[in-house]
Amino acid sequence: MRAIHEMNYQYCSPIQAMTLPYTLAGHDCIGKAQTGTGKTAAFLITVITDLMEHRLPEQYAGEPRALILAPTRELALQIAEDAKALTKHSRLKVAALVGGMDMDKQRKQLEESRLDILVATPGRLIDFMNRKQVFLDQVETLVIDEADRMLDMGFIPDIKTIVRATPKTEERQTLLFSATFSYDILNLAERWTREPVRVEVEPTVKTAEDVEQHVYLVTTAEKYPLLRHVLRQPNADRVMVFANRRDIVRDLSERLGKDGIQCEVLSGEVPQAKRIKTLDNFKEGKVPVLVATDVAGRGIHVEGVSHVVNYTLPEDAEDYVHRIGRTGRAGAKGVSISFACEDDSFQIPAIEDYIKRKIELEQPPVEWLAEIGETTPLSKADEDAEQAKDNADQQETDDKNSDTEPTAETAETQTSEAAAVANADDADPVEEDNNRGNRKDGSA
Repeated sequence: MRAIHEMNYQYCSPIQAMTLPYTLAGHDCIGKAQTGTGKTAAFLITVITDLMEHRLPEQYAGEPRALILAPTRELALQIAEDAKALTKHSRLKVAALVGGMDMDKQRKQLEESRLDILVATPGRLIDFMNRKQVFLDQVETLVIDEADRMLDMGFIPDIKTIVRATPKTEERQTLLFSATFSYDILNLAERWTREPVRVEVEPTVKTAEDVEQHVYLVTTAEKYPLLRHVLRQPNADRVMVFANRRDIVRDLSERLGKDGIQCEVLSGEVPQAKRIKTLDNFKEGKVPVLVATDVAGRGIHVEGVSHVVNYTLPEDAEDYVHRIGRTGRAGAKGVSISFACEDDSFQIPAIEDYIKRKIELEQPPVEWLAEIGETTPLSKADEDAEQAKDNADQQETDDKNSDTEPTAETAETQTSEAAAVANADDADPVEEDNNRGNRKDGSA
C-alpha cells in the first residue's frame, strides 16, 4: 500500500475496479481494455499481492513465480519498471528479458539471486529456455498483455511453447488482456484459462476526452515551420512528435537541432541501450522533445506529456489513437496537433471511421502563419517527395500529349522518318549486317 500511495494511485480506473475483486480472489480473467486504462497496475497488484501472501520457504535461480509476457521491448521494460516501483518496499525480485540487449548481463541477473517476477518478450524468453537458464515449472501466475498485438506480430507459436512449459491450467492463475476480442483471441483464451471472468471496458469514444485535438490542413512546405512554431510555445514543455518513417524522423531531429530545439530520436534503428537512455531522459525532463516512429506509440507511459504532434498522419487508423493517447492521461489535459497535407490527408476518413467521430479540419491560425514568416526550405525527404510528385505529374502530361492528334509539323516529321525507314529497307543487306556486327564489337 505504501508503494501504491507513492505512485499517486488515488482511485481505481474502470478496468482495475472490475478485475481486482476477482483476480485478487484467484480467478482467471480475460480483460478487454485499451492502453492507458490502468490495466498494468491491475495485473501487477494482483501478482504482487499473491506473491507476498504466499511466500515459499525455498526458491532457486531462474525459476520465476510470476511470468508477464509483452509484445515489445519498450512495453516489457515499462512493465518491469512499474513492477520494481510497486515492490521496492518488499523483498520481491523483478527481472526483464528482452531482445536487443546484452544476453550475458541478463543471464547474470538471473543467476545472482532468486527471481519472483519475470517480464519478458517471447523470443528472448525462449532463447533462455533453450539454454536451460530459465525454468517455468514454478510459475503461479501467468500474464499475457496485449494479446491482440502478439497475434498481429506472429508471436502466438512462441507463446504456445511458453505456456506448455508452465504448470497446467488448473494449477496456475492466468490473466489475459487485449484491446480487442477477436475470434482468435477468445479461442486462445479458452485454451489457456480456466473458467475466466470476462471483463470489457469499452470507451464511449476511442480518443481521450481530455485531449484537445486539432487537425490542420497545410502544405508540405508549411509543415516544418509550423512544427517549429509549436515547439517554441511556452506551454509545450514535453512534446512527442510522430512520423511514419525513420528517414523523416532523422531529418526532423537534425533540422530541429540546427534551429536550437533540443530533441532525441526513438525509432527501430536506434540501439536498444540508446532507446532506454532516450526514454529515461525524456521522462526525467532532460530532453523536452522526442521525435519518434510508432515504436513509441504503444505501451510507453510518460507522465506529463503536454503535446503530441502528428507530423505525418499514421497509415493505420488505430495508431492515431495510440499516438494521441500519450497525452491527456490519468485525467491530465493534453493537446494533439496533426498536420494533413496533400500526401496524407486521404487517411482522414479511415481515422474518422475508427474513432467513430467527425474530425473538424482547420486552417492554421493566422497568427501562426504570420509568425513563421518566409517558408523554410524543404527538407531532403520533403524535396524527394515533391520531386516524385512533379515527375508523376510530368509523366501524366506527357501521356496525354502522346494521345493527341499530330500537328502539321508532327506529320511532316513522321513523313521524313517513314522515308528514312524506306531507304534503310533498300540498303545492302551485307553492309547492314557488317554495321550491326561493328556495333556489337564496339569498333568504329
